[in-house]
Amino acid sequence: MSNAASTPQSIHVIGGGLAGSEAAWQIAQAGVPVILHEMRGVPGVKTDAHQTDGLAELVCSNSFRSDDWEYNAVGLLHAEMRALGSIIMECGDAHQVPAGGALAVDRDGFSQAVTARLEAHPLVTIVREEIAGLPPEEWDNVIVATGPLTSPALADAILKMTGEESLSFFDAIAPIIHADSIDFDIAWRQSRYDKEGPGGDAAAYVNCPMDKDQYDAFIDALLGGPKAEFKDWENVPYFDGCLPIEVMAERGRETLRHGPMKPVGLTNPRNPTVKAHAIVQLRQDNALGTLFNMVGFQTKLKHGAQAETFRMIPGLQNAQFARLGGLHRNTYLNSPQLLDKQLRMKAMPRLRFAGQVTGVEGYVESAAMGLLTGRLAAAQALGRDLSAPPPETAMGALVEHITGGHLEGSKFQPMNINYGLLPPLEAPKVDEDGKRIHPKERGRAKKRLQSIRAMEALKAWRDA
Repeated sequence: MSNAASTPQSIHVIGGGLAGSEAAWQIAQAGVPVILHEMRGVPGVKTDAHQTDGLAELVCSNSFRSDDWEYNAVGLLHAEMRALGSIIMECGDAHQVPAGGALAVDRDGFSQAVTARLEAHPLVTIVREEIAGLPPEEWDNVIVATGPLTSPALADAILKMTGEESLSFFDAIAPIIHADSIDFDIAWRQSRYDKEGPGGDAAAYVNCPMDKDQYDAFIDALLGGPKAEFKDWENVPYFDGCLPIEVMAERGRETLRHGPMKPVGLTNPRNPTVKAHAIVQLRQDNALGTLFNMVGFQTKLKHGAQAETFRMIPGLQNAQFARLGGLHRNTYLNSPQLLDKQLRMKAMPRLRFAGQVTGVEGYVESAAMGLLTGRLAAAQALGRDLSAPPPETAMGALVEHITGGHLEGSKFQPMNINYGLLPPLEAPKVDEDGKRIHPKERGRAKKRLQSIRAMEALKAWRDA
């Protein structure tokens, strides 16, 4: 390969999933040669989840979720990616199957289309090989997009470089709730024993009280609800610090009341003489203050049962979930500590990371981070300055989340895109024609304004 200024050096992309395929496409479309390394297709090398050696294979669902850009955050992310020439969205649209308001695809046709387009691109070279360990030192512009099933050799190399606290191999996740869906006529803010936190806040928690009948009904629902089963290959461990709440409940009906739901050190200001039988606490989850997580509520309950059961909690009867809880195998970086705003490894800036390994969840979110790293890496190769999109965009909000949007001192957790990650707006009281919006519709109207703002900001960033 010539080193002449007119011909940039090849960028290496490791991993041919959704993120890696999108990154490679964006790099090539920018006029920079790219080598895409994929270990599937090498004799004797496979993952526990993939069935084929096709690029961008969908290993679970065939759905990219809602396609409604005005009122759904993932639909907004679809629209942003389309505006940036995403191969994943183009092939998804071309191989769409009926799914109501969602974008679902024919998984085989979709993967074959992505593979064919990358194979046909004159600036893309696909190499079937496993990168065992860190990439060679002479590769000075690399995107690691190896997903939740990163090969053991590469995962071990990352661990040695970053330290054992910087790479997680499973998720124990509690549900996260939009703050504006909590009923503060029932819930109240107070820290246990009014103890101040590191920021000096003595009311850092939201408290939802239960009487004995409510607690007993809640325990019954926990014990009787349908549970998700781990896949054979996941081998998800239980640690005492992150037991699922239903496992704790199985140890005795009073266990939760003496654990994450203990009512001590808290007084309901509306009824100070009556002590709650149990209290569910929520803790602020992001710097914007738009999201709160349910403390100690990691769970194996299936998603439908989670929403139904957790809305039994007083104060959460109208809860809207930014994400539901779960435990599953998932390799991801402690990105706020390790990555800069260019998604480069601070300790080794020649490496960028993309996709699920960065701490985003979902097909579309992973592909979006691939799209962004592809553009950032190509700009670097061409000697151009390019920053991530502004945080008002869905794509920029994801970058903010994975590079420091969580609260200092809290454990970083992967996240799907949701409006709670975007800078908040006041809910409008009147529509564009000056007509009063019913209070129940104002939250929906606010989402539309956030989406319009996002698309305007994205296009300004793209065209700058």
